[in-house]
Amino acid sequence: MTITAPSTPRAAAMSRDTAMCLAATEYQRFLDLLRALGPGDWARPTECPGWDVHAMASHALGMVELAASVREQHRQMKLARSRGGVFIDALTGLQVDERQHMTPEQIIERFAARAPKAARGRRRTPGFIRRRTMPERQPVGGRDEAWTIGFLVDIILTRDPWMHRADICRATGADHVLTAGHDGVLVADVVAEWSVRHGQSCTLRLTGPAGGSWKTGDGGPLIETDAIEFCRALYGRAHADGLLAVQVPF
Repeated sequence: MTITAPSTPRAAAMSRDTAMCLAATEYQRFLDLLRALGPGDWARPTECPGWDVHAMASHALGMVELAASVREQHRQMKLARSRGGVFIDALTGLQVDERQHMTPEQIIERFAARAPKAARGRRRTPGFIRRRTMPERQPVGGRDEAWTIGFLVDIILTRDPWMHRADICRATGADHVLTAGHDGVLVADVVAEWSVRHGQSCTLRLTGPAGGSWKTGDGGPLIETDAIEFCRALYGRAHADGLLAVQVPF
């Protein structure tokens, strides 16, 4: 299957108001999950290689602090670039390293303080900034592609904690809170982007509270699976073939 790269930088498809409502809700749900973890949960390994729950929460906190302050954003990006290699790996590695000595209580307290500021900062990002192309190209499915800053701010900075919330629930057995009005909207946006990326005819039926049904074109395969497992497959968290091997960034 040949997937062609978009001719223009990838931009957010959903409205800004919807994106920002999802952002605020996801931050709160992630914080609620951290507060519900037991002392023994923080050292449990996750499906992200090399990261336990503490490391994953540290990364999530680092991203929240990046979004909450322009000065902190510039500081993190400067240090990440100085590390070399793939930029996103350098950035997330920096976030984990800088917070590795924080206690769970400190991570929770700081996340609670910074998440509302991150949500406000993202909402206030002006249009002329959101329309700009990010300086670093992003690796997706074995290719580097261009994104607008708005795609990062509106979409990826919410998908990231959303996916890591699922990761932590899988690692710890914690209750995974899912609703159609929040998670279902996030999944529908992922489905729309995935459909554009693969450009093929298919019928998709996703089960669970975040699920739904979609049809593109005429004919094609029927794909039926759990909504969260669908997203995990597109992110590379689970084995996938056929159209499910077409990756979508989180």
